[in-house]
Amino acid sequence: MHPVLFTLFGHPFYAYGACAAVGFLAAVWLWGRMGRTAGLQKEDAGDLGAALLLSGIAGARAAYVAANWGFFARNPAEIVRIDHGGLIFYGGFLAGCLALVLFARRKKWKLPDAADFAIVGLAAAHAWGRVGCFTRGCCHGGIAAKPWLGVAYPADCDAIPAALQGIPLYPVQLVEAGCVGLVAFVLWRAWHKPHAPGAVFGLYLLLYPPIRFCLEFFRGDERQLAAGPLDIAQAVSIALFAIGIAWTLAVRKRAAR
Repeated sequence: MHPVLFTLFGHPFYAYGACAAVGFLAAVWLWGRMGRTAGLQKEDAGDLGAALLLSGIAGARAAYVAANWGFFARNPAEIVRIDHGGLIFYGGFLAGCLALVLFARRKKWKLPDAADFAIVGLAAAHAWGRVGCFTRGCCHGGIAAKPWLGVAYPADCDAIPAALQGIPLYPVQLVEAGCVGLVAFVLWRAWHKPHAPGAVFGLYLLLYPPIRFCLEFFRGDERQLAAGPLDIAQAVSIALFAIGIAWTLAVRKRAAR
């Protein structure tokens, strides 16, 4: 897989950026469809997309820069080069949650309903983002146990360490993209069925964190350790799954009333 789609007038256009753009458009399209079903204003989907896009990118990039501060301290100009890859999803997710709270207040939406609405498009955008990670080579997997289980990256994928170039690596990015795409479909179906406010968001917290927790064991990039054998992403996954259980129980209790 080559990270550059094509070059125009000497300027490279990266597949990573293209996938990120497709993910954003997919999310806005889904929100537009859902908005018509829910009777929202036409501009609500675009406003929500802009709010979550900007906050999500800022949070994801800030988390990545913090996790790799040694490199960025030596190369400060690279901090803003998100077209080179380098986003940590959970950083963007947490920043997006904060932005959603503020957005819901401004629009006078009930937060559980807003969370249910937003999470469907977010999951779709995330799936495309992971495809972008695959094209870039970031978030790559470890050395595959069997060659047919892996994908070998060429030398022009500078996100792959030289020692791993040409060696089959687990395509964890594509596996996660497929899993998250399936999660997005499940959330989409759940949102269109009668549900208690907040139930769809709670379903996401029960589905995605276990996927991320398991796939982290197959990652081959440098991981930031949290405690013992677990990395930070796995620690956050455990925390979010626990929050998902508490959230879902609260939703059910509120619905029973």
